[in-house]
Amino acid sequence: MAENKRDKRGLGRGLSALMADVAPVEDPSTDVPAGGHETVVAVELITPNEDQPRRTFDDEQLNDLANSIREKGIIQPLILRPHPRKANQYQIVAGERRWRAAQIANLHELPAIVRDYSETEMLEIAIIENIQRAELNSIEEAAGYRQLMDRFGHTQEKISEALGKSRSHIANLLRLLNLPDDVQEMVKGGSLSAGHARALVTADNASELARKIVKGGLSVRATEALVKSGGGARKSAPKAARGKDADTTALENDLSAATGLKISIDHGKSGESGRVSIDYPNLDDLDRICQLLSASR
Repeated sequence: MAENKRDKRGLGRGLSALMADVAPVEDPSTDVPAGGHETVVAVELITPNEDQPRRTFDDEQLNDLANSIREKGIIQPLILRPHPRKANQYQIVAGERRWRAAQIANLHELPAIVRDYSETEMLEIAIIENIQRAELNSIEEAAGYRQLMDRFGHTQEKISEALGKSRSHIANLLRLLNLPDDVQEMVKGGSLSAGHARALVTADNASELARKIVKGGLSVRATEALVKSGGGARKSAPKAARGKDADTTALENDLSAATGLKISIDHGKSGESGRVSIDYPNLDDLDRICQLLSASR
């Protein structure tokens, strides 16, 4: 947790300022980040960022980009920093897809903007670029938002304003991270759409329903009906959960969206007391809960 706080203090730059460094421009030479300089760098002197959040690159998309590069060249320069451990080499801050595609297109030199970034700034920019440019699935996009919130302390409102995404879009995607790991993998693999996944967020038997949906090729609307009916779930659901009023359910949904965790509220018989329960799927999320609670002190 101490490291997390140091990262936030050490960053010293706003999300909007970092966005300016990776935003597409028509004429790259007119928009060099402050403190950086534009140059041309040999491909073999460039190495990727080992902590790049995106680990997979679609071959077909890379080939399409390579064809575009052959025809038009590199329109948007890469953003590099001097390699922290290798003399006279550079590390990619933003633009790994362009670097990979350029090699397919047999380019030997690439336009680049070189700037001294800290490790923390480099990671934040890599996350932002992935969200803005790459064709992420819903789970990957949600994970990007979660990283910006957890590691750098950005709020949903701040992310919404800087990235041009609606707050409801961000909140709805964050809720997908409450789904079981196997369901998230189905979304990543493309067998479930984001619409199917959103319908499953409130289901207690999401994994079972997801398998039925994939096997039956159900539409999103059919999925919503299946979830509403219980989809074959056990009939012994707690009475308290079935009897919750609309305000309590709405509050649960808001808290779940804000934290990315499944939160339930159960009122006592008196109506003046009760219990708030937070479900965490792994120890990383437990640590995140501890960080959130500690930050409020």
